[in-house]
Amino acid sequence: MHRKITAFLAVIFFSMFSFVAILEAQKMDAHQALSAKQQSIIPIAAFTANGDMEKLRTALHEGLDAGLTVNEIKEILVQMYAYAGFPRSLNGINTFMAVMDERQAKGIKDEMGKEASPVPADMNKDEYGAKVRARLAGREVIPPPSGYQLFTPVIDTFLKEHLFADIFARDNLDYQSRELATIAALASMTGTAGQLRFHLGAAMNTGLTEVQMKDFISVLKSKVGNKEAQSANEILADILSNRAK
Repeated sequence: MHRKITAFLAVIFFSMFSFVAILEAQKMDAHQALSAKQQSIIPIAAFTANGDMEKLRTALHEGLDAGLTVNEIKEILVQMYAYAGFPRSLNGINTFMAVMDERQAKGIKDEMGKEASPVPADMNKDEYGAKVRARLAGREVIPPPSGYQLFTPVIDTFLKEHLFADIFARDNLDYQSRELATIAALASMTGTAGQLRFHLGAAMNTGLTEVQMKDFISVLKSKVGNKEAQSANEILADILSNRAK
């Protein structure tokens, strides 16, 4: 009888311990910083956007070593043209080609990774893009057009049908990764505070936590520069304050 009671208590104790361990693991996940792969996206996007190809070369090596696939990096560099223009994007791609040649010459075999699935031919890009933009803005319903959308409708069409449809529909890079690349690029350029404000909020609307956003600022500071990190942090602090209200 005594043995049965002892065994029963042991089972109860083990179950309670397991439950507590699960709760602690969930709690840690909720406060987890960016992964090494996510962190490596930040300098790649930043140096592509600001045109520092020498630092980009180092960031590309570090990104591959951190576990980014070749196709994931290609996708980041391609997306950069929507924010930094074709010249910076193409310069980044050419730098990546040189990095790949260098690594292959050393016998380093990097994982190619997933290719993007074809976008359905019958996809309504205007509707799809509008929904993606609304989701990034944290809206359930697509708001009516206003401001620049009414003043110059064609740029709104390009944003919806190309950036938020053609690009964001490509499934070899998730929304969190795309937003990390975007905010890193915008933080590294001048005159983009308004866009950076939107996309810092959008990054959180994809599920990135306050801890992860602060980690973004830390990586930006250590890898890119104090000035860029300070400007981005001021905007982020205002966003976090407003979200807490």
